[in-house]
Amino acid sequence: MRYAKFLFNGDMGRIAFVFPGQGSQFAGMGKDLYAKYPKIRTLYDKANEILGINIRDISFSGSDIEITESRNAQPCIFLYSAACYDLMEQVHLGTKPDVVAGHSLGEYSALFAAGVLEFDDALHLVRFRGELMSQTNPGTMAAVIGIEAGEVERIITELKSEGIITAANYNSPAQTVISGAPEMIAKASEILKSQGAKRVIQLNVSGAFHSPLMEQAFNKFKLVLSKTDFKPPSVPIVPNATGKLTSSIAEIKEALERQILSPVRWVESIKTMIEFGVDTFIELGPGKVLSGLIKQIAPDVKIIKQEL
Repeated sequence: MRYAKFLFNGDMGRIAFVFPGQGSQFAGMGKDLYAKYPKIRTLYDKANEILGINIRDISFSGSDIEITESRNAQPCIFLYSAACYDLMEQVHLGTKPDVVAGHSLGEYSALFAAGVLEFDDALHLVRFRGELMSQTNPGTMAAVIGIEAGEVERIITELKSEGIITAANYNSPAQTVISGAPEMIAKASEILKSQGAKRVIQLNVSGAFHSPLMEQAFNKFKLVLSKTDFKPPSVPIVPNATGKLTSSIAEIKEALERQILSPVRWVESIKTMIEFGVDTFIELGPGKVLSGLIKQIAPDVKIIKQEL
């Protein structure tokens, strides 16, 4: 496992479980858990039956290219995150969250953890979401490093009359992702670098996620969501689209509908959870991207990656 060992010392305040999104996948993801835990073998085998594809083998043996495709990456990441969550009680003495949140795709893992979505429904949703995002649209994304979000917003606002461009992810005080038409992203990138951005990194994505260019995908996905059963959450959740704490099924569902088009308000989400009393964040799922972002947002909180 790619995790640092930790021990709970019993003096923590509120705990948040956070779940990563697309980009955190890696080849062989979940293979060690499958070999070690009978419970996880059952989970992966069940996922194969639900989806009617061998998502287990894609996770364990798929090439880097295969596992990076959105239609595969999204269910693989969700499945691995669900496995990590299911093992928390078995391995770490029933540790439960007081609040949950996920970054983009990770919000589905958070909704599963909070009992809002059944495993079957969540798995179907992320597979369909991934298929929609695998259908290339005429757009792209770039991560802007080392310049405040307000300055990024100012520059892209001035460019919006020329074409589609928007802020897609407010990841940390020093990292904002922009999304839109390729020519607009290229133009904004040059301006941002001239205005002090340390780096502007073109992302390897199949479209302009969290932007108006996802409108077609939004309409298809909204129809599927309308037929999905949402249950009351066992703990509050902080949706990406609002960055606000909620336990309302209606608010959760509406925010999830908007998520494909709306920016990921990760900075606001973390601050909301800290205001709620969270002093410990536990990242469940592949990679440690969220741990790094949270450290930039709130250097004094405790951030944990579990060993399973």
